[in-house]
Amino acid sequence: MEIIAKILIGLIAIEHCYILWLEMFAWTTKAPKIFKGLKKELFEPTKALAANQGLYNGFLAAGLIWSLLIENHAWSLYVSVFFLSCVIIAGIYGGITAGRKIFYVQTIPAILALIAVHF
Repeated sequence: MEIIAKILIGLIAIEHCYILWLEMFAWTTKAPKIFKGLKKELFEPTKALAANQGLYNGFLAAGLIWSLLIENHAWSLYVSVFFLSCVIIAGIYGGITAGRKIFYVQTIPAILALIAVHF
């Protein structure tokens, strides 16, 4: 189960690296194709806000990657639980405030990883 947990954590970290890139560097080019619920004219004025969100997603990814690199099992567990919990909370909030899809794409995988970490 440890390998499954690490794979899930790695996939979630990759997902958040992608979100970082999308929100920080491709907000006005690629993001309009992904976030179809926003009007195109809103992407340019919200560029700085999206970049800020992207940075936070990068911190989540960094924490998850860090949890995979820690050799001490207990500390790896603590760090992964903390950052997976952050992803879960952010996904719940995003699912409520921004769109239900965020809940499925972000929260569900993090919940599955958190379960796997504990087994």
